Amino acid sequence: MELSSPFPLETVAIEKQTLHDQVANRIRDLIIEGHLAPGTRIDETTLVEQLGVSRTPFREALRTLAAEGLVIIRPSKGSVVRKLTAQDVFSMLELLSHLEKLAGQLVCERASDADIEGLLELHEDMLKRYREGDRLPYYKLNQEFHSRVSELAGNESLREVQANIQARLKRIRFLGNSKPDYWASAVAEHEQMAAALRKRDGDALGRVMAQHLMNTWDRVKDNL
Repeated sequence: MELSSPFPLETVAIEKQTLHDQVANRIRDLIIEGHLAPGTRIDETTLVEQLGVSRTPFREALRTLAAEGLVIIRPSKGSVVRKLTAQDVFSMLELLSHLEKLAGQLVCERASDADIEGLLELHEDMLKRYREGDRLPYYKLNQEFHSRVSELAGNESLREVQANIQARLKRIRFLGNSKPDYWASAVAEHEQMAAALRKRDGDALGRVMAQHLMNTWDRVKDNL
């Protein structure tokens, strides 16, 4: 279910049993990969035709993405891809670094052995995608890793705020792996996270997760 020109994706109708989620996922991917650039108007007519869906599920998907902070819906004017300022990005990454530092500390205290093993398996899947050069699948696994750490921290308020900020930073986090050396550095940081998880060293995990977020700022700031 990929889109055709003007985007480098093939047109295929979306299966109806998961229509809303799949439409939202496809538009989200276009935003993350930059095919729908920040600040641009979303061409509803073209995308509806390419996705092979009606306007109702398409607009429902846009509302989901608006709730995530990726899209701005303007009544009678159409929807646009949200464009973040450099200050927006820095502020969110700064806050997220503190949240994930706490999450790293808590997950080592509260997660079960099976939970820790699940995180390490996810890490190994990320490494496999990295070795294969599959950037978008790697990115999605990376997002899942950070989300799962926050979920397993056992603090619902932390999880909710982390999820909200992470959703708004999807395109920015993808940019953080745009260069081979940036991607390699991010992977090395995840290797440190995995080492800390194996030891259940919450202080070490918290430190590397916080630094990982601030290093993301260094990797993306020149592209904003």
